[in-house]
Amino acid sequence: MSKLLDRLAAGPVICAEGYLFEFERRGYLQAGAFVPEVVLEEPALVADLHRQFVHAGSDVVEAFTYYAHREKLALIGREGDLELMNRQALKIAKEVAAEHDSLVAGNICNTNIYEPDDPATHGLVRDMFTEQVAWAAEAGVDFVIAETISYAQEALLALEVIEDAGAAVVGLNCMRGPRTMLPLLGEIRDACQGHIAALPVPYRTTEAEPTFSALTDPDCDVIPDDRPFPVALDPFTCNRYEMGAFAKAAHDMGVTYLGVCCGAGPHHIRSVAEALGRTPPASRFSADMSRHAYFGTNERISSVNQEYSSKL
Repeated sequence: MSKLLDRLAAGPVICAEGYLFEFERRGYLQAGAFVPEVVLEEPALVADLHRQFVHAGSDVVEAFTYYAHREKLALIGREGDLELMNRQALKIAKEVAAEHDSLVAGNICNTNIYEPDDPATHGLVRDMFTEQVAWAAEAGVDFVIAETISYAQEALLALEVIEDAGAAVVGLNCMRGPRTMLPLLGEIRDACQGHIAALPVPYRTTEAEPTFSALTDPDCDVIPDDRPFPVALDPFTCNRYEMGAFAKAAHDMGVTYLGVCCGAGPHHIRSVAEALGRTPPASRFSADMSRHAYFGTNERISSVNQEYSSKL
């Protein structure tokens, strides 16, 4: 954890998440179960996506162990792959992080079995966290992320398993888009003395529909169950400039650990990095419309094309 704190002392840390949605879009992961089988079946693709996010500006390579826990694997009949999947994901993340001197993070998440009034589930949750954190510790990660946990007590169980001394960073991730997450960050900043995290989903959530799972699309009548979440959210996707604006606003409020969650693409992460004043390698290819064949202003652009562009 000291490496994370050292990085935070030097400035904001950027963490790319969103692997589940990205691999679902590419056809290597099933929506619904959302189990990261791609870790075992196409490990080179996982490594490549890690590299793309680092190229775009992520300081953290987060092992793709989200939903690689006992309950989710049982759901698809792959309980026997639990340890192998976790160790493989950690190995991939470690190797990519070493290539770039990036931070490497383990990951645990909502177990989907926690029930506040059933102590028996609390013990099962602790056991699930313990085995995943143990594999992450053996792999030598710099820190462990516990994310997308709705129940405070379940989050505390995660924290106890990871680090008895407390969390280095606390905050919000997933569910809410920039517009509905930003108002909550001020309250967290006022209540907490340490580092604050903010990793929204890149979707245009609203006050009436504050999470991406609540979004509705009255302009489309072919979506199963009339629920855009999780695979028909395309019309609600934030552009890169919106994510950059969120990152700047959040950082101005005192948020020091920033990123983008489910739905993120490397272009979103690059925009976050640039909004914080950075020029990651991917910035070499940031948009420069002055060179566009019709909308450009470069002296080599044909005046005929420029005139034609006004009609487009």
